[in-house]
Amino acid sequence: MKNKVLFLINPISGIGKQKTVETAVQTQIDHEKIEVEIAYTQYAGHARELAADAVGKFDVVVAVGGDGTVNEAGSSLVNTTTALAIIPTGSGNGLARYLDIPLKVNKAVQVINHMELRAIDTLKVNDLVSLNVAGIGFDGHISHKFAKLKNRGPAGYVRLITREYTNYKSSTYRIEVDGNAYELPAFMLTFANSSQWGNNIHIAPQAKIDDGLIDVCIIKEFPVYEGPSLLISILDQSLDQRRYDVVTQAKDIVIESDNKLVGHVDGEPVDLGKKARINIHPLSLRVLVPPADFRRYSFDPINDLKELLPPIPPLPSISGISRNLMGGGKDIEPDEK
Repeated sequence: MKNKVLFLINPISGIGKQKTVETAVQTQIDHEKIEVEIAYTQYAGHARELAADAVGKFDVVVAVGGDGTVNEAGSSLVNTTTALAIIPTGSGNGLARYLDIPLKVNKAVQVINHMELRAIDTLKVNDLVSLNVAGIGFDGHISHKFAKLKNRGPAGYVRLITREYTNYKSSTYRIEVDGNAYELPAFMLTFANSSQWGNNIHIAPQAKIDDGLIDVCIIKEFPVYEGPSLLISILDQSLDQRRYDVVTQAKDIVIESDNKLVGHVDGEPVDLGKKARINIHPLSLRVLVPPADFRRYSFDPINDLKELLPPIPPLPSISGISRNLMGGGKDIEPDEK
């Protein structure tokens, strides 16, 4: 019997790779083993509705889009027998990168042929599901601003952070971590299921997506001049070594504030009121991942080499040729300042 697979394509996601998905499905899917249907999402939340309707009717729902599309589809598949697959076409692709799903559409489609399943944890943030990383504070603030940009990409994200950083004010939070209570001013509170936000920027380097624990990253209030140190610690995966940062693990977290909690769930902006509860749901979602020897199955010497090389301009264009050549945790206690 064939596996029934539903592709949910977000036509406006990220950088436009989704335009090639239908062709990839025709050429890369093993149609002798897999029966395919394709649907396009038409509005925010549509992927969630389509995935919910697919439960029990399809073996796999494929989210074609960015982290928001993946979250919508996956949140409807939690605690069901229908698995999630990912064709990453967004600007961050955090969960796909963590799971080693190829960023090239053809190869990501090939992963589906192997039907290699892995059970992963999911988070609940109040009534919302997070598959990857959720946060409150500066990253939530940036998420709300980023959602309003017309050109959403890594460069725009960096520009936004640079512009907003010096004017952002930390808030005081009452934090309860597995029953232990603290109160402290914090720049950012991050709740990580996997290790990274996206684009290989790691907020919780030691996080594991199937260990039944949330990696809680608390970046306490710090002097403005410490900003570059924070950035470096995220890039070189040494966040837990800074005196202003705490990384611990927990199963249940409660955050309260006198002000509204501005947050994000898998990069999508959310308003959480003045109280948020975050808890873990172990091994609650099945996801398709590449098999261990996927490179052997998917290696295409000619096309892979063409993708690695820069484009070759027409021979008469000397200037064109020139341009191409140049072309884990610790106790949560505020430090004394």
